[in-house]
Amino acid sequence: MKFRACVLMTVVAALSMAAWAGDIEGKVTGMKGKSVVYVDTVAGKTFPAPKDHPVMDQKGLMFSPHIMVVQQGTTVDFLNSDTVQHNVFWTAIGGDKKLGHNLGTWPKGEKRSFTFDKPGAVPVLCNVHPEMAGYVVVSPTPYFAETDDSGAYKIKDVPDGSYTVTVWHEGAKNQSKPVTVAGGGKADFTLTK
Repeated sequence: MKFRACVLMTVVAALSMAAWAGDIEGKVTGMKGKSVVYVDTVAGKTFPAPKDHPVMDQKGLMFSPHIMVVQQGTTVDFLNSDTVQHNVFWTAIGGDKKLGHNLGTWPKGEKRSFTFDKPGAVPVLCNVHPEMAGYVVVSPTPYFAETDDSGAYKIKDVPDGSYTVTVWHEGAKNQSKPVTVAGGGKADFTLTK
């Protein structure tokens, strides 16, 4: 009997939590290519760091993926899959030049890791191959999404409340706007250079 009561309480709690969350969706226009949309810092709220280590590969003299979005506190593994040596460095995180870092240079098959504790866009470069460039976009919350080819996005399971939603796009100015989630929310953006 206790087991059934416990299961019932768990199901009711899960359904209740689902009722207090919704999706933020919309469209980003004005620039071609992928954008990253995320819920900005939530006052008084912190989020546990993810345990997974996403991989940004160096393959075919390119960073792959070209744009990676992660939650603040995520450790990213940088892998070299090319037959030549590569380097990974960045001059700033979110425009803060004090947060620049160089992971060094390493051969094929090896990787180096870095934990991104500060939010912001990180332009990733290789000093061995100056034509290589990529981005790690560090979101301060676990609520983020990349746009599809048409510019549409959906940030899933955002708790009901009022937030600031920010869009980042390579070569464009960031834009932010307030969004209220009450079972769902909507935010469209038109970007300019």
